[in-house]
Amino acid sequence: MTIFDNLSKSMLEGFESKDRAREEAYRLSRKVVRLCSSSIRSVHRNELDQAEKILSEAATDLERIRVVLKDHQDVRYAGFVDGAEQEYAEARCVYSITTRRQILTPDEVGVDSVNYLAGLGDVTGELRRYILDLIRAGRAEEGEYFLEVIEEIYYLLMLFDYPDAITRGLRRKSDLARSMLERTRGDLTNALELAKMQKALNSCNEHSEKGKH
Repeated sequence: MTIFDNLSKSMLEGFESKDRAREEAYRLSRKVVRLCSSSIRSVHRNELDQAEKILSEAATDLERIRVVLKDHQDVRYAGFVDGAEQEYAEARCVYSITTRRQILTPDEVGVDSVNYLAGLGDVTGELRRYILDLIRAGRAEEGEYFLEVIEEIYYLLMLFDYPDAITRGLRRKSDLARSMLERTRGDLTNALELAKMQKALNSCNEHSEKGKH
């Protein structure tokens, strides 16, 4: 057996170990993404216990990913784990903001800072959807708080004006947040004005009815 035989055996074992870790982490990452999507859907359906249960499962799987890739940090930063963390950050923040009106920190979410910010960028789209649901339910005034949150997220993202090599596409998330802010502000303003007019009209009708008696 030559030195190259020993060398190749050792290297192949290392590559096999890394490949197994990558396959398992990739599978878990895809599962986390699906779970987070389901959790957000449950929030919009007001199935809050289910949403929380799903988030707990996603958190467990994220921790399993970290364990699997502990000795393979090059795979950890290949991209797909970042995607899973961003989805988890989005789902956790959507749940926290809509149910408790609480803004979580990156440490509380338990993800990388850049992934936290990217997740927040996507939260704006979900908050817009939440506000539109409130408008349809005749509860437009409740949407004002969530519009303020969208605005605060946008201003936060704008602070991180760094190259994409550092922020990994955060500028696109900022653009998304600005779009959500502008469109939602217009929709909510119109809904509030309409509600005010309806209230004034109802008041006039009540006075008119009283005048007849």
